[in-house]
Amino acid sequence: MSRQVQGYVYLALAMLTVGSTVIASKLIASGLPPFSATALRFAIAFPVVLALMRATGAGLPKLSRQDRFILVIQAGAGSVGYTTLLISGLSLTSAADAGVIIGTLPVVSAAISILLLRERPQRALLLAVALATSGVLSIAFTPDAAGGSLAGNALIFLAVVCEGLFILLNKRLKTEVAPLALSTLMAGIGFIVAAIPAFFEAPFAHGISASAVAAVVYYALVPTVGGFLLWYAGAERVSGTEAALFTALAPVSAVMLAFIILGEPVGLSQIAGIGCVLAAVLGLAFAGSRTVKLAGGR
Repeated sequence: MSRQVQGYVYLALAMLTVGSTVIASKLIASGLPPFSATALRFAIAFPVVLALMRATGAGLPKLSRQDRFILVIQAGAGSVGYTTLLISGLSLTSAADAGVIIGTLPVVSAAISILLLRERPQRALLLAVALATSGVLSIAFTPDAAGGSLAGNALIFLAVVCEGLFILLNKRLKTEVAPLALSTLMAGIGFIVAAIPAFFEAPFAHGISASAVAAVVYYALVPTVGGFLLWYAGAERVSGTEAALFTALAPVSAVMLAFIILGEPVGLSQIAGIGCVLAAVLGLAFAGSRTVKLAGGR
């Protein structure tokens, strides 16, 4: 197996774990409050990623006060905000609907950059935004088809916006932070941020589902740690454009796993939605590839 093919396998497996977070969050939503589940997730993941840092000899960079502030906001939005909104949304809507909406992340991130950084949009990006929007609307207004709800879908989309803000804020850091170090910081800070509201949720007073706890452990170890290792192992073997293309597999895996594991029906609205989202992400990636090739030709 060539190095490039190995990269494809690692990236595909990484996106499979990303899609599985939707299924795990659905199980968590039925047995744990969102902040308690998020705090437990990071409490499990933090010592693991910290051990990985020590094993690889990685260290934390010296950060300015502004960078430390940005990291706290990142953890609040991208780590805690994303997870709690995802769990809350999945208590109301179907995993299949959530999978389609989460697939819009690359397009939403690009749109946020236009709105907040005043970047000039390219025609390909505007087309991608239109396609992704069509995909979300195809399920947003047919929520009863597979056990979804408009309120739940809205919470899932807000989770995607939080993750988009995480990506945007990462670009604002003045000091470059290595991926493993950033993952460790997000887990540590995320636990502190989530633990405060988790205390007021009093999860033990309402009873805790064993399946929900098992889903949190899975979320912490497989997608959070395993998915991270798989993604960067794959990304170092292929080009950035090729890696970006594999993000389109996340919504596909989420919808397929919702059907296989949860037994959720997948209707025409989900199929149409995922088709639009896939077209948007693939179009965005190919547009980026063309830009790179043109720039290299100069």
